[in-house]
Amino acid sequence: MTHKTCILIGAPVDCGKRRRGCLMGPDAYRTAGIAEAITQLGHTVEDIGNLAPKDVNVPEPKNPLVHKLAENVGWTHTLMDAAQNAATKGMPIFMGGDHALAAGTVAGMAAHAQKIGKPFFALWLDAHSDIHTPETTDSGNLHGTPVGYVTGRDGFDAYPPLPAKVDPANICMIGLRSVDSAEHAILTGGDVMLVDMRRIDEEGISAPLQSFLDKVAEANGMLHVSLDVDFLDPSIAPAVGTTVPGGATVREGHLVMEMLSDSGLVTSLDLVELNPFLDDRGTTANLMVDLTASLLGRRVFDRPTRSKS
Repeated sequence: MTHKTCILIGAPVDCGKRRRGCLMGPDAYRTAGIAEAITQLGHTVEDIGNLAPKDVNVPEPKNPLVHKLAENVGWTHTLMDAAQNAATKGMPIFMGGDHALAAGTVAGMAAHAQKIGKPFFALWLDAHSDIHTPETTDSGNLHGTPVGYVTGRDGFDAYPPLPAKVDPANICMIGLRSVDSAEHAILTGGDVMLVDMRRIDEEGISAPLQSFLDKVAEANGMLHVSLDVDFLDPSIAPAVGTTVPGGATVREGHLVMEMLSDSGLVTSLDLVELNPFLDDRGTTANLMVDLTASLLGRRVFDRPTRSKS
């Protein structure tokens, strides 16, 4: 296994929805031992601490439901820059924070890929497709819009111009089970690879993922993974404000991460939507750290048993 320099970037984004708590996410990952888990695998860790959003002025949103537009735009500026800076030094791991942060992380990584002349791909592990825009969202919560932004949909005038749009054909969404009618209309007949839970029930999770990884490998692409806590079933990962029953199991989660590790294609990672306020004695934070370790080379036969005390 190639040893990496992993750059931990705290992104305490808590403005993409109204239920507060995700701002505690980065420190919960640190408390759960993310740095130690990574270094035990032989990698190097650099933790650059928690970032803050750029102070920006934006016009009033056309959609009056939109929540904290300026703060979301400020975070997008900050994280787009942070991604491009960190990507030149190692593998950025963005510790969120709600999923609104991916507008900046994905856009920044796509810009880096363009600079070095490589195709860019994104794997969205999530119960939701997050392809709304500020104008189409009926909740006003911008954590449902990052895919809309990075693919260049209209309605993001307040956001920074995209240095590089992400081709929808280079996106794979796995774990879908809560997609509203407006998102469904955009995705149906589109180019995004969609793997909902029914397909996983019917085919298993490995076949569609391997198909996508083969596509990335054939293109010699860079792969960004955006892992939302609600990809997992809430019975094993309760610390999320958007619980949707019927999610991935512990084994399915680890299988995905082990396959990603085997592929050697992953160049950046989001860990999003962890709300420690809703957790059960760190269960979710610990699981997300274990999944990160699987992505970075840990295997099931050397996974430590956790004390129940």
